Amino acid sequence: MRKKSGTVRYTAKQIKAKIARGEDRTNWAKVNATTGARLEASIRADVDDIQGEPDWTQGVMGVPAPKDHINIRIDHDVLEWFKKNGRGYQTLMNNVLRAFAQTRQRGESVKSR
Repeated sequence: MRKKSGTVRYTAKQIKAKIARGEDRTNWAKVNATTGARLEASIRADVDDIQGEPDWTQGVMGVPAPKDHINIRIDHDVLEWFKKNGRGYQTLMNNVLRAFAQTRQRGESVKSR
């Protein structure tokens, strides 16, 4: 059985007609009332916005290694902690695992001396 899609498609002409009739969902009064100071404060409050020059000391040149696709079982609370960070939680998990593996590799190289 096929799922019904909730997606509605409009042509460019239909969209222009809807906007002309005032059927868009943008709150233009709110947009027009937003001051420059409020907009700047909103931008400063964005944790994902880079303020100033990025720290390139940890940068790595080159193309990243390809990733392997695996299935893994993770405790629910751990997965929820990563997911609450939003998009990119799998990349974050990969970075945490990489940092852990690198510290272990450094420890192994010190022991072997």
